[in-house]
Amino acid sequence: MDAVPCVSFIGIVDFSQEANWIYTTSSVSDLLGYEPHELRGRPSLELVHPDEMERVRKLHYDTIKQDKAACLVYIRMKHKDPNKGYILCGVSRTIVHNITVGSVSYANSGAKALHNASTAQEITVISPTPELEFRRWHDPSPMPPNPVPAQLRKPFDDNLDQETSPAPEELFTYDPLPSQSFRTAFILDRFSLRCPIQYCSNSLLITANNIEDRSFFDFVAAKDEPTLRSWIDTVKGWGVNERGQPSDGGFGFGKFTLLAEGRDSLYVSLCVAVFAGHRSIEPTSARHRHGSGQASRTRQGRNSVRGHGSDTSTLSTRTVPLPESESFTVDAIFSAHSDGLIVILRRGT
Repeated sequence: MDAVPCVSFIGIVDFSQEANWIYTTSSVSDLLGYEPHELRGRPSLELVHPDEMERVRKLHYDTIKQDKAACLVYIRMKHKDPNKGYILCGVSRTIVHNITVGSVSYANSGAKALHNASTAQEITVISPTPELEFRRWHDPSPMPPNPVPAQLRKPFDDNLDQETSPAPEELFTYDPLPSQSFRTAFILDRFSLRCPIQYCSNSLLITANNIEDRSFFDFVAAKDEPTLRSWIDTVKGWGVNERGQPSDGGFGFGKFTLLAEGRDSLYVSLCVAVFAGHRSIEPTSARHRHGSGQASRTRQGRNSVRGHGSDTSTLSTRTVPLPESESFTVDAIFSAHSDGLIVILRRGT
């Protein structure tokens, strides 16, 4: 088991009884040995240990029916290499309208696993692992360890305070389940200051077209951008494993103003970069990676800004912000993983 990398991957499954894979990030190969294309369209439950299959299927059903968010379950999942057998994994899950979005990570009983569990809205241990029993706290709402921004400690769902454990002995009928809450999930590039959008699950909240590769901060009100950057930095700091590698890091919760059509956040990003002493808004490799994508097309006709060498005094005349149309408050869940950041939003009150 020491050869198992302490990494995590992002996974999305459908509402079917077998929870078929819709999407996985590339780190799945590091953890379970499979390439993303090998799993796409296949049942995720076929990787679950046979002794735990029915409980996991019931948990999948209850998670959807009760429209849960920020939940964590410990189960055993099969590695592609038969010599590695089944690996104890921590699986997070949140219902996002018509899909289940979450991550899978290697689980152990260290301090990092304790932090991950302490930030979850619900913890379930299915695998027979006595070393994980300390996570079964009677406190219905454990608080994350300090230092944590106060805004990140706000529960995402008031009805998720109490832990509910699946009851495998109860019979249930897996009726077709309807779409649930109006949430939207984003997967962001965690290695770029811009946090480009790599995946958006639906258009329930964002009405702009062609948003992939645009900065996530384009859809954040300018007044909230500095705060949101600090939240994301905090969550990224949590998402580092014992070996110093990018990995999973529990859940953070916040509230901010979302812009449905977006804006041009380049100017604010430049100010952040200059203030921090960066020579460019993001590393050259990241600019090259995204320069041929939608981000460059959405900014055609605008001069690029390259850092201290640019004439920033005329930036306001070169960069015309997009009009800030509809805006509204959203509740957000943030979580970091080996090859991406998950942000899940719903309309706030």
